[in-house]
Amino acid sequence: MAGAASQDGGDDAIVAINVTPLVDVTLVLLVILMVTMPFLVTPQALPMDLPKVSSGAPGEKQTLLTVELADNGEMAIDKQRLPKEMDTKEMDQEVLKRAKAVHTANPELRAVINADAKVQHGRIMSVIGMLRSAGVQKIAFGVMAVQGSNGPAPAPSK
Repeated sequence: MAGAASQDGGDDAIVAINVTPLVDVTLVLLVILMVTMPFLVTPQALPMDLPKVSSGAPGEKQTLLTVELADNGEMAIDKQRLPKEMDTKEMDQEVLKRAKAVHTANPELRAVINADAKVQHGRIMSVIGMLRSAGVQKIAFGVMAVQGSNGPAPAPSK
C-alpha cells in the first residue's frame, strides 16, 4: 500500500505521498474562487452616458444644450451670448428658463458645460444646480485636447 509503513514492524520512512487529495482540494478551491470573483470585483471604468449622433433633419428635437462659461463672467447658451449687463443670478435664471423650455420638448435632453479653466468651481456648480432644477439629469463637461500630447492634460498652474 502506498504511503503505509512496512509490515515487519520497523520504523521505515514513508516512501510515497498520495497527492490526489491535495489536487482535489486545490481544484475545489480554484472553482470556488472562479465563481466568487465576478461578485467581488467591480469595474474600474467610469459610468458614462454618451450622446447619440443625430442626422440633423429638420423638425428633429433638440437633444443637446450647450452652456459656455468664460473666465470674464460672460455666458452663452447654445452659442447665444447673454447680455453683459446681467448679473450671475439673472444668468442662472435664464439658464433655468431655457433649459426648462428645451427639456419639456425633449425629456432626453443632455447638457454640456464648456467652462474656462479659470472659472470658479462655485459658478459651475450653480449652473449644474439650475440644469438639475430644470429636470436635466444628463450633464457633461466639454474638454479640449492638448496639442501633441497623448496623456491627460496637466492641471493649470497658479
